[in-house]
Amino acid sequence: MSGKSVSPYLLGLDKNDANYVPLTPISLLKRAARVYPDYLSVIHGDVTFTWAQSYERSRRLASALTKRGIGLLDTVSVIASNMPAMFECHFGVPMAGAVLNTINTRLDAAAIAFILDHAEAKILLVSGDFKALADQAVALSKAKPPMIVIDEEGVDPGSEYERFLAMGDPDFDWKPPADEWQAISLSYTSGTTGNPKGVVTHHRGAYLNALCNSLSWNMGLHPRYLWTLPMFHCNGWCFPWTMAATVGVNICLRRVSAKGIYDAIVDLGANHLCAAPTVLTFIIGARAEEVRPFTHKVKVMTAGAAPPAAVIAAMTERHFEIDHVYGLTETYGPAALCAWKEEWDPLPLAERAALRARQGVPYPVEEDVQVIDPATMQIVPADGQTMGEIMFRGNVVMKGYFKNPAASEEAFAGGWFHSGDLGVMHPDGYIQLRDRSKDVIISGGENISSIEVEEVLYCHPAIMEAAVVAKSDPRWGETPCAFVTLREGASATDKEIIAFCRERMAHFKAPRTVIFGPLPKTSTGKIQKFQLRKMADGDAGNS
Repeated sequence: MSGKSVSPYLLGLDKNDANYVPLTPISLLKRAARVYPDYLSVIHGDVTFTWAQSYERSRRLASALTKRGIGLLDTVSVIASNMPAMFECHFGVPMAGAVLNTINTRLDAAAIAFILDHAEAKILLVSGDFKALADQAVALSKAKPPMIVIDEEGVDPGSEYERFLAMGDPDFDWKPPADEWQAISLSYTSGTTGNPKGVVTHHRGAYLNALCNSLSWNMGLHPRYLWTLPMFHCNGWCFPWTMAATVGVNICLRRVSAKGIYDAIVDLGANHLCAAPTVLTFIIGARAEEVRPFTHKVKVMTAGAAPPAAVIAAMTERHFEIDHVYGLTETYGPAALCAWKEEWDPLPLAERAALRARQGVPYPVEEDVQVIDPATMQIVPADGQTMGEIMFRGNVVMKGYFKNPAASEEAFAGGWFHSGDLGVMHPDGYIQLRDRSKDVIISGGENISSIEVEEVLYCHPAIMEAAVVAKSDPRWGETPCAFVTLREGASATDKEIIAFCRERMAHFKAPRTVIFGPLPKTSTGKIQKFQLRKMADGDAGNS
């Protein structure tokens, strides 16, 4: 019997330079500069750049980094506000073959020092408004990367960053990565432990999600995007790269305020913005003198807890259109969205709000999102009642956790990425979060580890026992609520305990509320946090 013949589809149809180029979002910038060189790319106060200029500056940055010895898979860390340099880093760093590590500016020096060391940072770019924080972090770190300071107010030719760019070649001959699976970014997420985990993402996923943001949001060409979402937050949900794909205008807003948002909408024509629910409260809670009327539609992409019906109604009255998405740092930001259907438009507001509250369906480039029983790895019934863990699978799931194979293996058990979030699947195929299996508090769009806060509380000499849970907050979504039992004969006030925590950690992580008394426990002595959550939202506490 003769062997099976080789399919002609496998002969002479190989990859070559003409038919295959590894995917990278850098190519989106190259195209924008070629096709629309004179269109605005960035507005930062009085400073503006075109797409040709942004491309040139990114190439100069890549060249200057290379001359400084930065090479393949070296880590470049950045502590900066939403500003032109931060945008340029999303292209210039990977052009040099390096990995971009944008650091949360709300962290304290000790946490940043840990990241610099764990990431093995070779160089640190920092905007002037965070220079003091960076100095403290570098002093605490072992890596002690050299620092380059960025002028946060504009583009001063004499500033260190501008002089650094001047060293670079505007015609730097960058190449796509040899493998699109190559790391492009390293982002740290707190999870449930004090030390954060480093999430590694790749060029392929960044390229795909950059395009998918535009497709899912129906952005079209030349949107005017207002940066209310921090670019440090999982690479601004890939929107720096999305803006190159759409050849839009990046309107920088370093300090988010109601006045700043309304001014950008009216004066600069901003028509898209991404925001944690906190920002929505800025908008609808604006003072009369801050509100400015406008007539064009402004699209808002929000994540986390779905806005309540009253917020949706108030935003709609102000010409804002809300789209609800869901994802994690491990999924490049948004990886599911509550895709809206026209047949829902006539429904009463309460029903529309209930539909919008759901986390929805997979992003077009995400292969699947399911609710799965983590014990059996079986998909739960789509009945809107049966609980399971929300899990992802596809090309916009991280490579894994940096230098943490055990955590990566656990996260990918059974061939799915385990989000740690619990939810249900509705009969129409839309998922909805019900609870978090991890005790992470999401405040203003940022994760806070309850364990990290508890460890600080246990350092207080008057505290015998402590537990921290999320307390609902109209402004921040959630804030840390501490339950403490004092040692016999000891005394402490809520203000003293809050001050104690603020001295030892970033202020946003410190408890806003302290409730005194015995902690509810199981028969085996385990603290019942679900009871504490009920108490936190049912008790005004001592704040």
